[in-house]
Amino acid sequence: MIYRGNTDEYLSIGTLSGEDLGALLDPVPSALLVLWFTKDQNHLRIDGQNYCFNRNELICLTEFHQIEEIDIQEARLIKFNRSFYCIVDHDSEVSCKGLLFFGSKQLPRMDLPAEEIEIFETVYRMFTLEFIKTDHLQGEMLQMMLKRFLILSVRLYKKQCKMEAEGAQLDLIREYNFLVEQHYREKHSVADYAEMLNRSPKTLSNQFKKLSDQSPLEYIQNRRMLEARRLLIRGDLSVKEVAFELGFEDVQSFSRFFKREEGLSPAAFIRLKGKKVNS
Repeated sequence: MIYRGNTDEYLSIGTLSGEDLGALLDPVPSALLVLWFTKDQNHLRIDGQNYCFNRNELICLTEFHQIEEIDIQEARLIKFNRSFYCIVDHDSEVSCKGLLFFGSKQLPRMDLPAEEIEIFETVYRMFTLEFIKTDHLQGEMLQMMLKRFLILSVRLYKKQCKMEAEGAQLDLIREYNFLVEQHYREKHSVADYAEMLNRSPKTLSNQFKKLSDQSPLEYIQNRRMLEARRLLIRGDLSVKEVAFELGFEDVQSFSRFFKREEGLSPAAFIRLKGKKVNS
């Protein structure tokens, strides 16, 4: 089921299984998506890492994740673009600022506990029913159902990740993460982001020590590394072009950075992943 608005709004929900993966693979600019696995033994390779997902696991992905080697037994898909629902503009509680969709260190995944499955099932069922109604309120109702589903997911993720920090402190880290997501190609120092947030680098470092297993600088480096891996795996850019894309002054600086973080040179990484190195 697909909803398209008059100004490029896009939302789709449906079931994936076997070879029927069009809704997952179809390119949609600025798309965010949730996969809810409804059978065991679903295998995906995401950003060069192998994963196995079982029944009642949820994961959140963005357009930037490189998905390959897909073997899905059965899963529900919710896919939308920011024209349909820009999480940042609508509600900080379901913000994509580093929580559900833009975490660079690990793939956001949740296990649905038995006592909450019925709640998620009910919301998903109501979601599907709204696609049948095609009146002038349909888009607004679908936005409300999406928001409800995302709020449930955020609550579950925060609980399972033991996020018990004060709201303002957590919001600062999420805002920092989101700014990095927007600017990591051209801004590479903690001071750059501290200035945008009207905070000192020391304040940011102290907050990250309390609430995160990464430092502010590690977050920037991890985000650049994540994109480096994605671009190298994709294989349509040379190592030099990847270095330029990520804001390195020259390919040598990029190669040193990549080898320090990955333990392999970019060329060795590409060979390991079975891709051809562009000249």
